[in-house]
Amino acid sequence: MATSSSSLHLPIPPARDIPVTFSASLRSWWSAGEKQGAAAEERLLRRLPFFLPERMSTSVVDSSPVIARSERIELASSKHYLNVLSIKATNPSQTAPPPAVVLHGYGAGLGFFFRNFPTLATWAGDRSTNVYALDWLEAESFFVDSLEEWRAKMGIEKMTLVGHSLGAYFSVVYALRYPTRVHKLILLSPAGVPHNPDNLTMPSRELTDVSDLGSSASAPAEPASASEIRHIRHQQRAIKKQESRSQRLLTYLWEEGWSPFQVVRSALFWGPMLVGKYSSRRFSGLTEDETRDMHDYILNITLSRGSGEYCISHILAPYAHARMPLVDRVTALKIPITFVYGEYDWMDPVGGLQAIQNLRLAGNENGRMFVVPNAGHHVYLDNPTATNDLLVEELNRADQQ
Repeated sequence: MATSSSSLHLPIPPARDIPVTFSASLRSWWSAGEKQGAAAEERLLRRLPFFLPERMSTSVVDSSPVIARSERIELASSKHYLNVLSIKATNPSQTAPPPAVVLHGYGAGLGFFFRNFPTLATWAGDRSTNVYALDWLEAESFFVDSLEEWRAKMGIEKMTLVGHSLGAYFSVVYALRYPTRVHKLILLSPAGVPHNPDNLTMPSRELTDVSDLGSSASAPAEPASASEIRHIRHQQRAIKKQESRSQRLLTYLWEEGWSPFQVVRSALFWGPMLVGKYSSRRFSGLTEDETRDMHDYILNITLSRGSGEYCISHILAPYAHARMPLVDRVTALKIPITFVYGEYDWMDPVGGLQAIQNLRLAGNENGRMFVVPNAGHHVYLDNPTATNDLLVEELNRADQQ
């Protein structure tokens, strides 16, 4: 790429420091809003040298194999739209593989994948195809219907869905409703897979875990073995025994229909400090600038007006177990499905193993499962190198089925 687009953008003020005092928290709370949220997302996306503002001509970037743009796609329902990042090959091919569509988890946004977009963009450029990342509406019917409406508007015949957590759950739901539109599923730490025999899954860990997950070396993902599954289950059981009163309170609030967003909003001026404690602890593995920008991004997501989040307790029971577990539903699918878990995940990997076994019993031999070392629930951020390598391997493998 001969010319970087970073110097061509209009300037955006740097993100505020993560607040550690009440006065700083008050200033962050007062300034949060839709405009600040858009700026927070663009700070993360400007790390991509192939990202261009919506109205800027593609001619300003020379010889780039891909161009990325952020846009809003209006939906038929009044006031509904999807926020989309499109990474498109500049030399598309009619023989290219189906595009990859990246779908974030509950309480996150497409900006969470900023460390994965460069590798996915290289894959798109090499294969002359596209990659999309969507901010979706967080209720099952809203998500499935809006994704299908977006697909039809884009003229996409078939796509590979790369979903994280609740995004992975909804990816399966979409594939069940529209099986001819999905080429393959890649499920990163998927929610809602297993039944609930032992209650080992603890959603509160998403708010209490730290990013110090062991060695910083990026060991590759490995096919899941029985010993690795036992290791993950052992550490889950040990943490479960030490569950604190506040964690039990979070589970109770979840069951009563409260979301973490409501808790933070209810804290008013203290909210940015609460988010700051989470983001500085959970994403301390990022650089200082990345952590500050991620905090600002998470803060604006958290303080924005609530929508489908209020339906979450109707979809997932306490401990992030689905009220209609995917382990019982995936057998209807005949496409390749890959399950990916972090070594220190709080999602129970036994559900993935059981789902693969059920797929095989139903005649689908294309189920695979991997464990990413030195990674927790956010496998794509905790060990991006291993996750990126695995994503490319699985995206290419989909062509060979």
